[in-house]
Amino acid sequence: MSFTHTLERRIDESGPRSAAETATRVDLAAAYRLVALNGWDDVVYTHISASVPGEPGRFLINPFGLAFDEVTASNLVKIDIDGNVIGESAHPVNATGFALHAAVHAARADAACVMHLHVREAIAVSAQPHGLLPASQHAMRFHGHLAYHDYEGLAFSRAEGERLVASLGAHRAMLLRNHGPLTLGRTIAEAYVLMDMLVKACDIQLRALAGVSKVIVPTPDVVARTAAQLHDGDAIEGALEWPALLRKLERSDPSYRD
Repeated sequence: MSFTHTLERRIDESGPRSAAETATRVDLAAAYRLVALNGWDDVVYTHISASVPGEPGRFLINPFGLAFDEVTASNLVKIDIDGNVIGESAHPVNATGFALHAAVHAARADAACVMHLHVREAIAVSAQPHGLLPASQHAMRFHGHLAYHDYEGLAFSRAEGERLVASLGAHRAMLLRNHGPLTLGRTIAEAYVLMDMLVKACDIQLRALAGVSKVIVPTPDVVARTAAQLHDGDAIEGALEWPALLRKLERSDPSYRD
């Protein structure tokens, strides 16, 4: 199969880029660079998308063929959930990436950002029958708040998109079995910090299970209470962490803003 999305048509921009879109582009490009810094990228595959403020049904996604450390605010591609590219772009979009992200953006009004990666630790845990165990404080954040979706192959159809969003339900984190993690956020920061916590939880589980058949987990009451504390009444996460992460990125390579 071809991994390049077949363009439905190109739609001209209706006016100059808004300040809100510009800010979203900068934050989304930063998320790509931070993923690359963490070693979570997979050559030119996997995707992070962000809804365009004030433009329902439109989102930004990475140019297919560029590594994550090459993504900038200006080269992100604007596309709508019907597959139309908005404005000029010299780059194509990955077909399966578009389909997955379009399905989630269309189904979830709170999906300001959708992040899907192929992080090894998360794939490994997704392949374990019991999934993520409450074996760490990081993992307990997802107790009762983590979805699973069984692997269906590379060809991502509209029907699978419907099944995936049904599996996701109201959750903001999911392990795609044999495939990788997915998080969504009401902000780009929230999607990123949820992914960071999920990847760490998976890594801790793999380390704890190395050479043993079972691990110590807290009592169900402690797990449930800790999960509620960490969920914090569904408060938006990432507000404190994101500025610190951006400062880290600025020290490393501020070209993501270009």
